[in-house]
Amino acid sequence: MAENSAILGAGMKFPPQVDPATGRFVVASGETSVKESIYIILMTQKTERRPRPAFGASLMSFTFMDTDATLLSIMGRNLAADIAAAEPRVTNLNVDISPDVKKNCLIVNISYTVIQTNVRDNLVFPFYLDTTVEEEEEDEYAEPQEV
Repeated sequence: MAENSAILGAGMKFPPQVDPATGRFVVASGETSVKESIYIILMTQKTERRPRPAFGASLMSFTFMDTDATLLSIMGRNLAADIAAAEPRVTNLNVDISPDVKKNCLIVNISYTVIQTNVRDNLVFPFYLDTTVEEEEEDEYAEPQEV
């Protein structure tokens, strides 16, 4: 694992965590670093980072679109291009998107090969189309009673 981290690099774990024993930030390295990098790309909307406006994915632009086969194909192709542009450590990138009607989300399955170690890995990312939380019904307003 130490050899893989030297090749692939190491960085702060996402989401940031503190090691209780040392008080330092936990570091991710090797294939874990690559997987977390892909996750960060998916969670970052393009133009969200001012210094690097091309970094990120155009995932949120598909939120209110129809989920037919053509759009899912376009979405998969765009995500693959976004990941390939931002993550140079992967190859053989394949993005497969399938709808999950019961959960009202799209299941984004990203498979890739880490170039330096030739390790095949995947990331399954649920993209929820409806993020509204059912609000509890409030009691009707009652007029105050006269005393």
